[in-house]
Amino acid sequence: MAARRDLPFPLVIICLVFIRGYTPLPTASEVTWTNPTRPLRPSGQPHETRALPPDDYYDDGDMDPSIVPATVSHGGETSQKCDYDSCLENQPSCAVLKATTGCLCPGITLHKEIPMAPDLKTVSWNGSVVVVKWCAPNSQITSYTVKVEGQRSWTFGKDQRSGRVGAIDHIAEVCVFAVNDAGESKGSCMMYHPRDNSLPLKAGLIGGALGFLLLLLLAVLLWRHKRQRKQEAGFSMHDTVVTE
Repeated sequence: MAARRDLPFPLVIICLVFIRGYTPLPTASEVTWTNPTRPLRPSGQPHETRALPPDDYYDDGDMDPSIVPATVSHGGETSQKCDYDSCLENQPSCAVLKATTGCLCPGITLHKEIPMAPDLKTVSWNGSVVVVKWCAPNSQITSYTVKVEGQRSWTFGKDQRSGRVGAIDHIAEVCVFAVNDAGESKGSCMMYHPRDNSLPLKAGLIGGALGFLLLLLLAVLLWRHKRQRKQEAGFSMHDTVVTE
């Protein structure tokens, strides 16, 4: 058997270079790794989470308003929330503001779903009747119903945010409900405590008595002043007669 001869080291290097010229090995910068648990991201898209289009956050459909951001970026532009206060009366609806200005409205539930409860703010005495004030829910509604102790009720229009319910002379529970085609919402309630109506009466009686005493005192003073002037006039005439 012929003795095996080792290949020269320069020849080995040349063979490796020749082989690499046909099958290039990937470099570290060319190796990419994809996490199979995460979706692929299009090339050129930043790593941060991109804001969804405005309609994904604000719409006239059924959406959760608690997840609505203050602003939403779409196409390089930023849209603001509509300048709409659910507690104010006689203002354009948020849908009208959205159509005219392009602002964003909170999501609302539709007529096919029972509305969310309104937010009862105050139940107060205004001098002649009890006035109830509330804020509208994020739902499509047709009217509001105010109930006192679940018995007496009053109906108000969908654009109203307050209503008079007459006089209440005792502690009573007052609730407001939102109504639409699907039914009536849960009530937003508050206990009404009537003011002490006897205090104004007592104050009026005391004021009247003080006024009467003041008039009586003025009358006495005027009477005494006139009497004194008559006496002085009488003395003056008596002195004139004696002198003559």
